[in-house]
Amino acid sequence: MAVWIQAQQLQGDALRQMQALYGQHFPIEVRHYLSQWIEAQPWDSIDLDNPQEGVRAAQLLDGLIQELQKKADHQVGEDGFLLKIKLGHYATQLQNTYKHCPLELVRCIRHILYHEQRLVREARNSPLLASSMADAVTQKHLQINQTFDELRLFTQDTENQLKKLQQHQEYFIIQYQESLHLQAQFSQLSQLSPQERMVREPTLQQKKSSLEAWLHREAQTLQQYRVELAEKHQQTLALLRKQQTIILDDELIQWKRRQQLAGNGGPPEGPLDGLQAWCEKLAEFICQNRQQVRRAEHLYQQLPIPGPIEELLSDVNGTVTDIISALVTSTFIIEKQPPQVLKTQTKFAATVRLLVGGKLNVHMNPPQVKATIISEQQAKALLKNDSTRNESSGDILNNSCVMEYHQATGTLSAHFRNMSLKRIKRSDRRGAESVTEEKFTILFESHFSVGGNELVFQVKTLSLPVVVIVHGSQDNNATATVLWDNAFAEPGRVPFAEVLLLNLMIILSMLEKFIHITCEKRGNLF
Repeated sequence: MAVWIQAQQLQGDALRQMQALYGQHFPIEVRHYLSQWIEAQPWDSIDLDNPQEGVRAAQLLDGLIQELQKKADHQVGEDGFLLKIKLGHYATQLQNTYKHCPLELVRCIRHILYHEQRLVREARNSPLLASSMADAVTQKHLQINQTFDELRLFTQDTENQLKKLQQHQEYFIIQYQESLHLQAQFSQLSQLSPQERMVREPTLQQKKSSLEAWLHREAQTLQQYRVELAEKHQQTLALLRKQQTIILDDELIQWKRRQQLAGNGGPPEGPLDGLQAWCEKLAEFICQNRQQVRRAEHLYQQLPIPGPIEELLSDVNGTVTDIISALVTSTFIIEKQPPQVLKTQTKFAATVRLLVGGKLNVHMNPPQVKATIISEQQAKALLKNDSTRNESSGDILNNSCVMEYHQATGTLSAHFRNMSLKRIKRSDRRGAESVTEEKFTILFESHFSVGGNELVFQVKTLSLPVVVIVHGSQDNNATATVLWDNAFAEPGRVPFAEVLLLNLMIILSMLEKFIHITCEKRGNLF
């Protein structure tokens, strides 16, 4: 069966991907009316890197134009008349676009045919593909849960070893006090008679020597226990960091990407409950290990024994603080994005959520979240930490909200229901730059403490890029800007850099069309 016949049977996202392959650089109508001819040509036999192949590419271009003109000439009737004009227009358009670079036509059609075949193949094998993807996801989630089981065992092991260390240290302190008591008895021997001193001194000396030897050995044992405990904490934290990377840098980023594509009409991003459960488990293990490290530090302060343990404890404490900081700052997310085409003086809403808020008891002193609109340049400076003061690019009414804890769901979130952009301050534009191409973002920020002001966090998150309009006539162009950005943005990019997927020939075609229209207007003026 011809590829085009199967391509027309695509549905949903696959159909949208297929339609996105076409545009001014190659109209979909040309693909439809010349489907058999196009699929019969040897596009793959041409070496695109060999300029000498331009002759063969030019022949294919000429053949394409002739077929289009032939198709146009065969159209009759009222409907045929309109199609005849349209196909003739496409013939002229393709001739003007590719006459100086016919190899680009070959490149373009090869690209289209390749992706059409891929989409058809995936659609044909979709049950198997879906099953394979589901198995992969299930396997990954199973691995995450298995890692949590390992972390539970690791944390219990360090807890047991910490208790063992504490018992040994307490007994050591008791024996050390006994050695001090013996030392005091030695000091009192001088007050006794020589006979009494000769009787008691050997016994005391033997006890003292034996106890000092035991204290020396036990001090080395305690030091060894401390080092082993610190090293086990390092292993646990390394596993914790790895698990956190998978959850935050893979699973959460994928959720954010689905949220972004949902803005283009893609499937919903899905609930956050599973991600929150994982993040709360991370928070639980991090807090348990952090408490253990602090208890180990307290034991060291009670009985400081010279050795490498002080540096080890400092490193472990710094690592666990870094991990919990990364967790808290990364899980402050936008659950419901503000509209990406934002009209001034119009009400809009957004929801911000802290995935670990309930587990860390942040709701005991509910933090306030503030929303600010900033420009693309300000967002770049913010991520580079170039500026400590956030200057707004506009005024948002009702831009403050207190986070609320919902006991039934265990979620901590702030619902901005009645925000409105009062005014916008735009940057200086040059040349043909349009206001509908200028991107802003809504910055949500808050601060709160954990553990009785022991750790204070400043958290910030940026919305998807927003285009601000003041009139409904700007809506289409603004929507095109955000649709393009959503489709081709890379995770972790600098705001708001895009992947350069524009085909050079599209730009040349548009430029040529613009020059043609400009020349026509000038001709009319004269």
